[in-house]
Order: sequence, then structure tokens, then C-alpha cells
Amino acid sequence: MDDGEFKATVNFIQEIINQDKKTNKHNGRVHLRFPPEPNGYLHIGHAKSICLNFGLAAQNGGLCNLRFDDTNPSKEDVEYIDSIINDVRWLGFDWEGRLFYASDYFEKMYDYAVSLIKAGKAYVCDLSPEETRKYRGSFKEPGRESPYCNRSVEENLDLFRRMRAGEFPDGSRVLRAKIDMSSPNLNMRDPVLYRILKATHHRTGDKWCIYPMYDYAHPLEDYYEKITHSVCTLEFEDHRPLYDWVLNALNLLDLPQQIEFARLNLTNTVMSKRRLRRLVEEGYVTGWDDPRIPTIAGLRRRGYTSEAIRNFCDRIGVAKTNSVVDIRFLEYCIREDLNIKAPRVMAVLKPLRLVIDNYPHDMVEEMESENNPEDSTAGNRKVPFSRILYIEREDFCEDPPKKYFRLAPGREVRLKNAYIIRCEEFVRDEKTGEIKEIHCTYDLESKSGMPGAKRKVKGTLHWVSADHALKAEVRLYDYLLLDQNEGVEEQEEGEDFIKQIKPNSLEVLDDCLVEPSLAGAASGNRYQFMRKGYFCVDPDSTSDKLVFNRIVSLRDTWDRILKAEKN
Repeated sequence: MDDGEFKATVNFIQEIINQDKKTNKHNGRVHLRFPPEPNGYLHIGHAKSICLNFGLAAQNGGLCNLRFDDTNPSKEDVEYIDSIINDVRWLGFDWEGRLFYASDYFEKMYDYAVSLIKAGKAYVCDLSPEETRKYRGSFKEPGRESPYCNRSVEENLDLFRRMRAGEFPDGSRVLRAKIDMSSPNLNMRDPVLYRILKATHHRTGDKWCIYPMYDYAHPLEDYYEKITHSVCTLEFEDHRPLYDWVLNALNLLDLPQQIEFARLNLTNTVMSKRRLRRLVEEGYVTGWDDPRIPTIAGLRRRGYTSEAIRNFCDRIGVAKTNSVVDIRFLEYCIREDLNIKAPRVMAVLKPLRLVIDNYPHDMVEEMESENNPEDSTAGNRKVPFSRILYIEREDFCEDPPKKYFRLAPGREVRLKNAYIIRCEEFVRDEKTGEIKEIHCTYDLESKSGMPGAKRKVKGTLHWVSADHALKAEVRLYDYLLLDQNEGVEEQEEGEDFIKQIKPNSLEVLDDCLVEPSLAGAASGNRYQFMRKGYFCVDPDSTSDKLVFNRIVSLRDTWDRILKAEKN
């Protein structure tokens, strides 16, 4: 990405970097990294971290690595790695060849663990996981030393080497740091550094049967890559003393600094990789790219632009305390972006047949239509107009309420870029009683662009020509969760978020009609359907039937809120 695209943002992390530059810490270098675990697809919260890390690097003339923390092969998959690479690239960032894996350093990490054992700072422990939890104590009670913590260096080295050789079963032994079982920080009570896990790794195969824990691997990865500022989310704040302990215990120099910021919590959706995995695996959604979930793949399929997501991440800022962002602000950012970019087209989602009785049977006109009034370079297109049209079913009312300005018996409306019409009568279906056809007359002198067009009516409707319209399927997505506060991860223990899933978060309309200019519309193309919202061509679309996803409606609460705040 062009560095010029980044806004010069000042936040508390930038202030730390500014101070480090003044003191010439790290010889003025600024080097960051984005280090996802390849155990799922990235979501909008990760997008905030991606934008922050790569943005700070660009803003300070520094570097940013992409690194996979692949230390748990039982949950990792190449599919996730490929998706993460695709997502970061789609967001517009370039790691310039600096793609790394924790597995690149497994041998070095092992050697450092041996050094900790030799220095008396690590030991092999035979306690079971349940016993380890009991010995660990609680926030109110100090922990107790493991009965194995005073093994000799020689015995620990022998056992650790045999752990690597695969002599012991999973869970039977671990390597623990020897720190302080009475520490008020539970993370410092002799934390596990290595566990036995006989699982095939996607890169190293069966070479290893012991794997480093994240809290041990993370600081060493940062050190190996010469990271200067290790930016992570607030849940790692209590892990920072262990991060520093690992580096200092090994007497390393020019150390990275861990800095925590508040993660993104978003209303009406799920912001947990574990929960997203459950939604996918239990079939509550169609996959990791389901447009109802906030994965980057899902947002991309729904039709969000990378520019809108980057703008959203920049505008919500970087804070030290957790908060919740209203999802409607994300929607505001995508509307703001698409308002400028998306061509306007006419699409009828719930068609109602309309016949203009006094219009010639065999005549077809080409109506001049503006592609985008917000873009002076967008130009115009021709839309065919004929005697038989379709309008939205909701645009006709037999007995209209007060202030209903659409079509009704005896009333006039303008058809967009065409004529004023008057409803003369309507026809019901004999079996259902539903209105199936409207008959109108048109005013020849009222055509758009003609002198008679100056005659005003209160309502303007969009339409499509029956003989020229294309069939389409339209998928209307709503919020996944009922409770707008479900985006907050701090929930009561045992609360099942599945109960909050909306039963009708997806409505599929099979019999929609769109104007013929959309023939051959490519997957990913975005449009504004006049009066209906912004839509994107789904990958399921075919030459026989177009498929569109609703990105966002035209309703924009945040626009009114922001304008009110300015005034």
C-alpha cells in the first residue's frame, strides 16, 4: 500500500514510539508485526490490529512482519493460513516478503529452554493438568510448589530430551518456568513452557512431539525478528511480566516492548474465534465467509470494501480500556464509501405487474439514466421502457394511509427518468385475493427532459421493463444476534450465546427482477439499488440467474447522529 494513504494518527502507542525515537531506543528503528494464530479465519477485530500494526509501521517509516504463531498443530490448518494471507493482502497491506512462522524457530526455542534448565530457571513437572490447577492456587490463595520443582539440572535435562524423543505420552509431563508460586499474578506461578503433543504439524510434520506454549514462544519470536514494539490486545496485559521474564531470564539485549490496546467489541455479532468456529462447525451459518458473521471473508463476500474497513478502524481510534462500538457506525462507513463508488441501478425485489394501457403495445424507449450523481465521471446509461413494467409491491396501496405518496387508486406518481402515471384500476387474484396487476395511464408530456416534465408529483418510483428485466435472487442479511450487547466478550460464565441468534437473519427473495444493464455483472461488483440499499454480486451468481447480497440498507442513523453532533 502507498504510505500516502495512511492518515497521520496520534494515539498512545504512537506517543510511546515518538518518545523512543527521541531517546534513540533501538537506534531509531520501528519494527512491528501482526501475529495471528492459524486456527480460524480473521474477523473485523483482527482488521483493527492489522491496520494498527501496518499503519504504525508506515507512519513511522518502519517495517511490519506477517507471522503465524503456529504452536498448536491440533487446531491449525493450511486453509486458515491461506485465508489470513488473502485477508491481509485484500485489506491493502504488504509485508514485503517478511512472512514468518513460529515453527521457523522451534530449534532455537528448544535450545533456549535447555539454557533455562541449565540456569535452574525451568524444570520438568509430572503433575497432571488437574493437579497443576490445584497447586496453582487462586486469586485469594498463593500456589504451592510442585513436588518436582527441585529436580536436579541433570535430571531435568534428561527428561526434557526424552520428552522431545517421544518417550512419554501426551499430558504426562511439561516443562515449567521456575518463578514464584506466591506471585499475585497467576501467570507467574511457574507457567508451562512446553507440553507434549503428538500431533502432525502442517510445516514440520512429525519432527516434533513437544511444542512451546504461546507465552514462551511469543517474546522469543519478537526477539528473533528484531521487533521493537509488540502490540497486542488487553487480555495479554497480565501476561506482560512473563513476556519480560522470558527475555530477561535468557539475558537477551535490545528487547521488544509489549504494548496492549483495547480490542474491538462490536454490537449484534460474535467477536470470538472460538464462537465463530462453533457457528461454522454446528451449521448455524453456511461457512467462514457467511455474510452474517464479521470475518473479513464474510464482510468481503457481503460486499464491504477494504477502504471502508480501514476508514472504520482509523475512526474508532486506539484506546487503553475496553468499550463497545455500535455496528451501525461500521455500516455508516460502508455507506459513505459506496455512496461515491456504487453505480445506481433499478431492481424490483418483490415485483408487482403494472400495465400502462394507453402506451403503444410495440414501442420501447431508451430512458437516459444517471449512473451516479456523486461521481461526475460516471456518465449515463440507457434503460429500456415499455408498456408492461414491474414495480415494488410495497409501492402500491389500495387504501393508503396519510402521507403515503406512492401509487394508489386515482393517484399519480413519477416513474424514475420516465413519465408520470395515474392508477386507473387494479386486478385481484381470484383465488388469493391478492392484487396481481395494476392498470395505469401515462402523461405523454411528462417525460423526463421534456417541457411537461416540470409538472410535480410527490412520489417517484423505480421500475423495470417486463420484457427486458433479468431474473435475480437477492439475499437480505440482518444482524446475527438479537441482543446488541452480545459483542462484549465479558459475559456470565455458562451463558449460551446461541440462544441470542436471530431466527430470521437471512431472507432469500427468489423472484427479483433487475434492469438489463446488469447482464454479466461480475462477482464482487457493487451497486446501489435505487431506494433499496447497496448490493453486491455473490460468487453463486450465474449467467442464468444473478445473485445479490444486500451489503447495507439506505437507512443511516449514524449520519443523522454525526450531523447533530456537529451542530
